[in-house]
Amino acid sequence: MRTVVVDYGMGNLGSVSKALQSVGFEVIVSNKREDISGAEVLVLPGVGAFGDAMRNLRELGLVEPIRKHIEKGKPFLGICLGLQLLFERSYEHGVHEGLGILRGEVRLLPLGVRIPHIGWNQVWFKKRSEFLSDISEGDFFYFVHSYRVVPKEEEVILTTTDYGEDFVSSVEVGNLLAVQFHPEKSQKKGLQLLKNFKKRAQSALL
Repeated sequence: MRTVVVDYGMGNLGSVSKALQSVGFEVIVSNKREDISGAEVLVLPGVGAFGDAMRNLRELGLVEPIRKHIEKGKPFLGICLGLQLLFERSYEHGVHEGLGILRGEVRLLPLGVRIPHIGWNQVWFKKRSEFLSDISEGDFFYFVHSYRVVPKEEEVILTTTDYGEDFVSSVEVGNLLAVQFHPEKSQKKGLQLLKNFKKRAQSALL
């Protein structure tokens, strides 16, 4: 599978690529429009500010290829900021328009909790999915973030996590999986999630 990790200047690309390779993905890291357009599997990681990320994606001409990849139903994985960018807008340091693939917004974590949310926390299932095979209710994953997504459509929500209140920690739509946590930093359960994503991607590309 031609798997492209999108390099738009905002990601921990090395650890994401190594984790994907460790479960059998053939990975290239690229910011070239033609590579993103030609990918069979697309991975959008990201750490940093939403507005900066969208500016970089626009300047590189990558917004449309990413949208087209997802609209065609091809396998897609978003990680951390790569989840948030899928939504319509973010309120991080102003108002910024996102990719608009999913309906909803990105908002600050609730008042009264320590921000950023850093460390291990549990995920709770909102629905069953191949992406969660051999992962159990309450398993721990590693988080680093200050903002969370607020989808308008509840049916896209795959898991939630409690941090002051329940927030959406992953979403699933067809062959799209996007997670707020970092599977590449989540040890065995993170690698299991990537294995599940690979299995789903292989089925989708047959």
